[in-house]
Amino acid sequence: MRKNNWQQWYSALIKPEWTPSGQVIGIIWSILYPLIIFSFFYVAYKTFKHQIPWYIFLVFIINIVANLLFTTIQFGWKNLPLASVDILIVLVTIILQMILIYPYSKIVAFLQVPYLVWVSTASYSQLYLSIFNR
Repeated sequence: MRKNNWQQWYSALIKPEWTPSGQVIGIIWSILYPLIIFSFFYVAYKTFKHQIPWYIFLVFIINIVANLLFTTIQFGWKNLPLASVDILIVLVTIILQMILIYPYSKIVAFLQVPYLVWVSTASYSQLYLSIFNR
């Protein structure tokens, strides 16, 4: 099977030895996205019912936008430094989400834990890519 341009580019990058395969990454995201979507819509619903302050929902919006932009920045634009900034925004907003939502929904806060673990790992990997592939 012939690789796409972005796949050839990514395959040629210097990566940490423990970098998971694309298949493993796909499995991880297929678990995480339902948690992210549930959390986002729960917070949206509670915000529109005036049960959660708007600024908490804003953090969830920033997180999901940064999350969705990552693929375009990394693989479309092939911009490793900007992708590093983006993933750090995702990481910081996950932490803020957990802190801010905890008083309103401990369940939603705890649903962020797997997301935090994965994005922490991915952030390290992304910074590695940016440093070793200048």
